[in-house]
Amino acid sequence: MRLELIALGNLAVSKSNMRHARKAPDVSDILPTVRARGVLQPVLVRPCAPPGEPLAAGAADPQAHARRDAQHYEIVAGSRRFHAACIIAAERQAASAQSGEPDPEIVLLPCAVLDDADDASAIEASLIENIARLDPDEVSRWACFTRLVKEGRSIAEIGATFGLPDLAVRRALALGNLLPRIREMYRQVEIDAATIRHLTLASKSQQKSWLMLVDDPDAYAPRGHQLKSWLMGGASISTGHALFDVAASGLATVSDLFAEDAYFAESEAFWPLQNAAIAERRAALIEAGWADAVVVAPDEHFHAWEYEKTAKRKGGRVYLDVRGNGEVVVHEGYLSRKEAARLAKGGNAGPEGEGEGVSGGGTGPMRAELTSLTQTYVDLHRHAAVRTELLGSPALALRLIAAHVIAGSALWRVRPERQAVKSDAVRQSLDESRAEAVFDARRREVLARLGLDAEDATVTASGYGYGAPGRNICGLLARLVPLPDAEVLDILALVMGETLAAGTPEIEALGTMLGLSMADWWEADDAFLEGLRDREVLLAMVAEVAGEQVASANARETGKTLKAIIRAHLAGEGGRTKQEGWVPRWMAFPPTAYTSRGGVGTVDAHARAMAQMSEPEEAAGETVAGESFSPGDDPVGVPMPSRVACDDSSAPDQLNARRAA
Repeated sequence: MRLELIALGNLAVSKSNMRHARKAPDVSDILPTVRARGVLQPVLVRPCAPPGEPLAAGAADPQAHARRDAQHYEIVAGSRRFHAACIIAAERQAASAQSGEPDPEIVLLPCAVLDDADDASAIEASLIENIARLDPDEVSRWACFTRLVKEGRSIAEIGATFGLPDLAVRRALALGNLLPRIREMYRQVEIDAATIRHLTLASKSQQKSWLMLVDDPDAYAPRGHQLKSWLMGGASISTGHALFDVAASGLATVSDLFAEDAYFAESEAFWPLQNAAIAERRAALIEAGWADAVVVAPDEHFHAWEYEKTAKRKGGRVYLDVRGNGEVVVHEGYLSRKEAARLAKGGNAGPEGEGEGVSGGGTGPMRAELTSLTQTYVDLHRHAAVRTELLGSPALALRLIAAHVIAGSALWRVRPERQAVKSDAVRQSLDESRAEAVFDARRREVLARLGLDAEDATVTASGYGYGAPGRNICGLLARLVPLPDAEVLDILALVMGETLAAGTPEIEALGTMLGLSMADWWEADDAFLEGLRDREVLLAMVAEVAGEQVASANARETGKTLKAIIRAHLAGEGGRTKQEGWVPRWMAFPPTAYTSRGGVGTVDAHARAMAQMSEPEEAAGETVAGESFSPGDDPVGVPMPSRVACDDSSAPDQLNARRAA
């Protein structure tokens, strides 16, 4: 390889260059640097025959007068630098023609000339030259930019030279206000970009205090948004959320040195001005013709799904949703779903608040019969009465629980176990297992009994119980009320099975309580055996299915051979006795490990389950109201209350007793 200065007219982009294309590449990022300093890094070229067509696709040849009899070269790496140089040469030529000056000299490009090589070598060189780079980190940029500023360069000049916006240059220079140790931590990726940005808000003393927390093994050093709250002494309010003129308010603000964010130094002084601005905004909206403008306080929430879009001319309101961080989100043109439904039926929806409505023949908006506060009063008292009466109807409560679990509600969120697995073989093994077949058959029966779609994947839905076809709470409750307790409990058992999380201590506790034998539900298959990798475990399994003598004789065999031995004994091949009911130790109840190394999830989960069940408050046989109950008691057969076709005449007496207690 040798270095040469080669005229642009004798260069063309090679088809082996990874950036070769009919369209010229984007060079906007490097053009300012090339215009200011020229091409500093040589391009990689190799000799070639003179082309019979234009030299660079998408770029004019500004050096058409270059010697045509000179050696020509094709660019293996450096296409963007070449096109940038062509653009600048064309600019200079146009400027000379406009001013009447002589044509500029031939532009020479620094090139590293490769020896003759095949296309594969050229492609490798192109790829290596483009990817084998390491961009400077931000701390290195800060050091270089700082030296340039000391040499008299302005931020604008630095940005123009390196093709960076002024904000990027200021962001790099802002790191100079941090302590050297913090800059080094950022260079070593010990702190992230969000943390470094918030640290630029800190004074030198705050930075030192934060480093003391970092060094203290018993203390917690806040990072990210927690660091911002720590620096601001609590909740931080951005100046961008203010509805008033921040400059005219006279409130003190703190800005990060990246010049991106600013915050109020005292949040207490912010809220009086913000509330006054909100009141002005509300008055302006009402004056603009909106039926009302409702201010939603920070301790309340505006949920879009509880409202419907409604035009201003139809009585739509504006909701000013005030957030705890000072932000005010304006929701224009909404009515509650109840009011929107009344409007759709031909009625009128009026603004929230008290007052007489317009007569039936009027065209103005009609006020609601109840204020929102009165409606809340009515709802809460009715809720208190219903749930207290429900204490006397445990059978109805049981059916209500089933409906909530199946459909979900605003306060219930139950999801089926997804049984997620990436392996197709494991997925197929599970789908074809006896346990899954029996469970799915029972699921189809329950779906049919509840009048749900028989093709549904689960009985348990993942929604919230409002509006889903066939899965709303009231509809399910109506279907569950006539069913006997035993059938309701069967449905709950299936739903509980669907929502039982896999790999948890609950599985271990239930398996032990049920006295479950995995041999009744599982047998070894290829998906299980192919997942085994540990030779020590495989030898132990050989000993279990074939005996210690066979295991000792094959102690030096490969894992593949050991798996073949296990398969043969489980299938009874080659005259071997078929091993029935073999279950590996991990899958039994209770599970055990094959080695002392640990790392067996079922064993760890079983240990946690046993520890939790041994706690005093979890002990079986608790005494409630003079009666003794234990986990083995069968609740089926509890008298059905007669009040809703499943109530009991003693329920009022039981309720009065509970009230008296």
